[in-house]
Amino acid sequence: MLIVQGQDIAKDFGSDTLFSQVNFQIEEGARIGLVGANGAGKSTLLQIINQNQAASSGQISTKKQLSIGYLAQNPQFKSGNTIYEEMERIFDYLKEDERNLRNLEKQIANTTDNQADYEHALQKYDYLQNKFKADNGYGFRSEIRSVLAGFGFSEERFNEPALNLSGGEQSRLAFAKMILEQHDLLILDEPTNHLDIDTLNWLEKYLHKYPGALLIVSHDQYFLDHTVTEIYALERATLKHYHGNYTRYLQQRTKNLQLEQKAYDKQQAQIKNTEEFIQKNIARASSTKQAQSRRKQLAKLDRLAKPQDYNQQINFQFTFEQASGNDVLSVKQLTTGYDDKIMSQAISFNLKKHERLGIIGHNGVGKSTLIRTLVNKVPPLAGNISWGMNVKAGYYDQTLNRLTSNKDVLHEVWDSHPLMNETDIRNILGSFLFQNNDVFRIVRDLSGGQKARLTLCKLALEHNNLLIMDEPTNHLDLQSKEILEQALKNFAGTVLFVSHDRYLLNEVSTKILELDAKESQIYLGNYDYYLAKKAENQALNNDEKVVNPTATSNKTAGNLSYREEKMRQSEQRKKQRQLQKLEAQIEQLEQQISDLNQQMLAPENIQSYTKLQDLQTQLNQLNQLKDDLEEQWLKLSE
Repeated sequence: MLIVQGQDIAKDFGSDTLFSQVNFQIEEGARIGLVGANGAGKSTLLQIINQNQAASSGQISTKKQLSIGYLAQNPQFKSGNTIYEEMERIFDYLKEDERNLRNLEKQIANTTDNQADYEHALQKYDYLQNKFKADNGYGFRSEIRSVLAGFGFSEERFNEPALNLSGGEQSRLAFAKMILEQHDLLILDEPTNHLDIDTLNWLEKYLHKYPGALLIVSHDQYFLDHTVTEIYALERATLKHYHGNYTRYLQQRTKNLQLEQKAYDKQQAQIKNTEEFIQKNIARASSTKQAQSRRKQLAKLDRLAKPQDYNQQINFQFTFEQASGNDVLSVKQLTTGYDDKIMSQAISFNLKKHERLGIIGHNGVGKSTLIRTLVNKVPPLAGNISWGMNVKAGYYDQTLNRLTSNKDVLHEVWDSHPLMNETDIRNILGSFLFQNNDVFRIVRDLSGGQKARLTLCKLALEHNNLLIMDEPTNHLDLQSKEILEQALKNFAGTVLFVSHDRYLLNEVSTKILELDAKESQIYLGNYDYYLAKKAENQALNNDEKVVNPTATSNKTAGNLSYREEKMRQSEQRKKQRQLQKLEAQIEQLEQQISDLNQQMLAPENIQSYTKLQDLQTQLNQLNQLKDDLEEQWLKLSE
């Protein structure tokens, strides 16, 4: 069933059109990602759907009494309630039902004389108890605790005043409160801000079970890949629909661009051949009529525009002037921190040439402090740091404080490389999307994304053989992240970086360093390998506890027998084939669903209630089948 439909939506700002001819549909339980370049109008479209803004033209239709939850960017709690009380307010109606049940219990106990009153009270109690149970009256407090824990609020903090929380914590609390309100549609604008990796992993699992529809704008590709099943992309000032998650959208978009280029090239060849025929034959008496006929056909031809990539993208690579030795960095029993906060873990790891080490851990565990210690911004408190031969390290600071606020963009780069000429500097800046008069903008007036691109530009010009980066994807849009990921993967040197961006960790890392409050642990693979290894170790520990609670398991993947390993690989290949088969079936159903939705929009069908009913019945059947297949896919993938 459709809950929201947009038809020919446009938004103008003065004489400028942000987008036009926007059409979309949101069904019950849909999982939609809204993507597009910064400034394309994603947040504006979300506000139009949420009726915070009016469209310049077009129509938004919603089902009756539609409940929408919209995640505000900067929420504030001013009531004086504690963290737990703010969450509990959502369920005031259940607490009222609970009080009514207690009162009815007393009434039943005290009603002994009048049989009719007794029966009436019992019936009323039975109805209210069933309703209370159906509304999760016996479990809502447990759900509050579970959701608060998922968002990083321990029970020790439940009685803290909500208004005393930091901005990031208030955003997390507002998010937690909103998803418990069980809206028909959740509109999430950058929901992954302020969330660490553990919270993101928990949130993805929770949203899989969320009964309402989701409409998500996010720069976190890993999050989109694991939460959405369709994409609406704001491209070239209008909206395009794609089936699948974000990765599949990228594949489809690339394929579409290739098809457009092929059609354009074919038409251009036809135009060239026609023009040559006209030129050769227009003056000949025997063939002038044919030439004139073709000239008329050519004049009427609807010419295709030259295909262009949908968004401007930065374009750069990291290079170095001198290679380092094979041993780049050795850290042994390192303790880091400041006078008022000392990290208790002793950190040890080795970094070899060509390796890309991703560092992860809870917020506050000391990841950035480790980076700052390695680049001599903070002195080590204990332990040893040993650098290899010819190591030249470049540092990317997530605070972007290495820029000079009162310089313009051109001189921020030029002053660091005075021997380069202005043309070369401007060409390099152009590859980071600082073009024309943009190079004269003052640094302090730049957005976070622009400052990030300028910092990357300066880093690329240093030609280091080791890149040390602290949250390099903060402030970057999806397209810029993709270019950075590719640049790091193609870099022939060595990379050490802190990130909560799981897609970057998965695509770039060759090993993972996990920090927690007490220790550090190395995992020899990317982020998916890290997750699999953690799950495997947890399963082994659980099995060992069942067999022998006092023993510790020492069987790891490396101890598997050859036979066991072959069986595991065979089972994995079988599951992969099943997944691919399910994905193909789901994609086919999605296309059928899309075709039916288009038929329902046809004027001849809109005017026929009987026809619409038939189409809706078919649509419901296909959606049910798709849900069943997606459930099978989810269980198999887990």
